[in-house]
Amino acid sequence: METFGRWFEDFSVNEKIIHTKTKKITDKDSREFCFITENHHPLHTNEAYAKNTQHGKRVVAGTHVLSLAVGLTVADISGKAIANLNYTDVEHQYPTYINDVISVETTIISKRDSKSKKDRGIVLVKTNAFNQKNQKILTFTRKILIPKKEI
Repeated sequence: METFGRWFEDFSVNEKIIHTKTKKITDKDSREFCFITENHHPLHTNEAYAKNTQHGKRVVAGTHVLSLAVGLTVADISGKAIANLNYTDVEHQYPTYINDVISVETTIISKRDSKSKKDRGIVLVKTNAFNQKNQKILTFTRKILIPKKEI
């Protein structure tokens, strides 16, 4: 029996999914993400620089947090996806720091059949990410193209 991801029929509007997987963002994770993405802003890469900012320490790149939050939802949301169609309304509510532990929850906003192909549908979800203090650090919505189990 497949348990990775969901079929279109398995989503219920207003359903809230608390994703069980979490991730601690290590110094190595943060530095590698900045290296891979060419984001060399000193707020993310230079401790001495960051110490003299309002944060007093390095901040994890927002796109790193977004990518991680999406990744933590894959097993429950988009594991069977044909494609992620878009990401909208990305909001960073609180900074994320090295050694923060990220958790996520997702609410199913809507779903509809595809207009062009009857073997799939589009699911709109809103995801919230939190740190270990349960502070909301990020929200975003995305549309996902999901296959149907039965046609």
